[in-house]
Amino acid sequence: MKESTRRKATSFAIVSTPFIWTMVFLFVPYMVMFTYSFYLKKFPTFIPAFEFVNYLTIVTDPQYYQVLLRTSKIAVTVACSSLLIAYPLSYFLVFKVQNKQIRSMLYMAVIVPLRVSYLLRAYTWKTILGNEGILNSFLVWSGFLDQPTDIFLYNQFSMVVTLTYIFVPFMVMPIFMALEKIPRSMIEASKDLGVGPFRTFLRVTLPLSMPGVIAGATFTICLTFGDFVASFLVGGPNGAMIATIIQSQFGATLNWPLGAALSIVMLVFVLTIISLSDRLERAGRIDLD
Repeated sequence: MKESTRRKATSFAIVSTPFIWTMVFLFVPYMVMFTYSFYLKKFPTFIPAFEFVNYLTIVTDPQYYQVLLRTSKIAVTVACSSLLIAYPLSYFLVFKVQNKQIRSMLYMAVIVPLRVSYLLRAYTWKTILGNEGILNSFLVWSGFLDQPTDIFLYNQFSMVVTLTYIFVPFMVMPIFMALEKIPRSMIEASKDLGVGPFRTFLRVTLPLSMPGVIAGATFTICLTFGDFVASFLVGGPNGAMIATIIQSQFGATLNWPLGAALSIVMLVFVLTIISLSDRLERAGRIDLD
């Protein structure tokens, strides 16, 4: 009897621990944030109004909906630029590097920056793109510029460059794994049928690697949408993103209800992207077994 009770207690602890963790660290904070989004700021405190004033402010005030549009544009641009770098790189590693040890070493060299501090990687590009940075110094030395320029920093260009560098490994990993799973026999069969390399890529390799592309794009878009550090370091006023606005609402502005509403909008956007990604992956899934 005691042994049975002990087993039930152990089973209950195993099952309940993840549930309690989810409730305390995920569900409760989200519910608090959601509730606060219906409050109104009445300095020096906030009052419950249970109205959609904060959400209406987001969609009607250009200060906020333009930042949402800018953040979405930067996120999509970063995903596209990361894909343009990650796919050829992954294809080269999988199909052109025949030695497995060298392939593993090169793959690790691509993803090892993830071990380096995110802040350090973002600050590196601030140093490169700055007025006295490496890029300006090279352009002045080579004669392309008479004096350093500020056009490379504190704008959307610097945001895209920095975030692409930071998030390329998140695009490489799923694409690399998807390409590795493609049976070489399918590619050889296509070649035996007289299909050229380019058409083989379009008809065999690319469709079979789409789950990796979708996963990488999802990672990149969601991570970019919620980024704060790069926006703070290299974005400036012209590169400010939604996370920067949220931080200012909870910080200097002290408008927690509006900050909470912006957070909920960002959460809904990320969940929508994840849901669409899952649907696309299910629709395009091909069983290779």
